[in-house]
Amino acid sequence: MTDRITLTGLRARGRHGVYDFEREQGQDFVVDVVLELDLGPAARSDDVADTVHYGELADRLVAVVTGDPVDLIETLADRLLDVCLTDPRVASATVTVHKPEAPVPHTFTDVAVTMTRGRAR
Repeated sequence: MTDRITLTGLRARGRHGVYDFEREQGQDFVVDVVLELDLGPAARSDDVADTVHYGELADRLVAVVTGDPVDLIETLADRLLDVCLTDPRVASATVTVHKPEAPVPHTFTDVAVTMTRGRAR
């Protein structure tokens, strides 16, 4: 599959982390998503119903980030992958969760976890 929909830099405030202060104060998380699917039907019909509506996908992803807290961004990424794969047209999805405010006692730019899952055939 070579067709992709990419959503980059989706930012939402969540309360994920292993430390109490992360749960209490919350922090911004940034999510990147790549969906692999056949975009031919949408290209031919010019109808949003024939593709993944990325605005609606963004709403569902933000609901996960702002929802129930988890300890690890690996768990958060897995939950976000589940959302991406609910549409049966998506053959595989890659999710990167960035935690730019992670409690690391050194100067750094970003901490991120990337996970890819395909649909079981």
